[in-house]
Amino acid sequence: MRPDKILYVDDEPMALKYFERLVSPIAPVLTALSVEEGQAILRERGDEIAVLISDQRMPTAYGNELLRYARDHHPSMVRMLTTAYSELGEAIEAINTGEIYRYITKPWDLENLRADLRNALELSTLRSERDEMLREKLAVQQQQLLASRVSQLATVCAGFVQPDFDAGLHAFLAAASTAECLAPAIDWRTMDHADLMQGETRRNVAIGQALAAWKPRFQQPLDTPAAAAASLAQAMPEQVTLQEGRPVINGRNPFVWPLEGAAGELPQPGQVAWLAWLLAWGRPVRIEKSNESNWTIHLDESPPPALGPDWLARDIEELLQGL
Repeated sequence: MRPDKILYVDDEPMALKYFERLVSPIAPVLTALSVEEGQAILRERGDEIAVLISDQRMPTAYGNELLRYARDHHPSMVRMLTTAYSELGEAIEAINTGEIYRYITKPWDLENLRADLRNALELSTLRSERDEMLREKLAVQQQQLLASRVSQLATVCAGFVQPDFDAGLHAFLAAASTAECLAPAIDWRTMDHADLMQGETRRNVAIGQALAAWKPRFQQPLDTPAAAAASLAQAMPEQVTLQEGRPVINGRNPFVWPLEGAAGELPQPGQVAWLAWLLAWGRPVRIEKSNESNWTIHLDESPPPALGPDWLARDIEELLQGL
């Protein structure tokens, strides 16, 4: 739901009543008698508020402090300051620091006030539409990055570890889906596309090198579930315990980090141990959530499943459907 309300903050109760009577035909109005009360409303109902208009001179704090708070916590909210002509310098300062969209001098010209508020509401609608489009675009880019990471993991596993990686990577992706893997976040404020690709390349090389470093640790035959469980516990002693012979992993990070991790974030050795172990085990694995933080690993001695030529595409689709 898009914001549609106007919040007016003034320490004069009559001014609040007067404003509400004048403006309520345009949009729903919320009022507050102080900066503190205005902040409380913003915390509770900020997503409903399209326009914030505040008086400047109030006993406990100035209105531009409230507008600055709104700018920091609700940047898409249209912010306006109303002040007497003698306080014009403070209004100009608020404009120059990006705290307000415009100021309205007191006493109000009623028709100009209504016109200004209509324009502010229209601007709020445009900002909401822009934000929705940006969110949709970002969601698509995040999904594309997640799918790209899966295909890059396949290349990394084949190049750094072993050609017959299919069963181990399939088990990894199935566990990531069960653990509700999220799309990686992209901060476009600090990187462009070239920065992203550079960070991802470094990340993939580091993951491959870490997997290659783990490979000798799993050279001993993992021919039984007991041997495989013991091997995993030895490789990840801080996260894995054995309960009735089954590995129990604390936290979901091992299941999802190679896919969820921030762009450019290089792996610690333990963050790829789970994947390296799955590649060595090469047989079916199922994870089950035991409690709020623990996951039980069920090992199967059955031969690796016949995955077919399109298994990677199916696994990617399953991951994306969970987002």
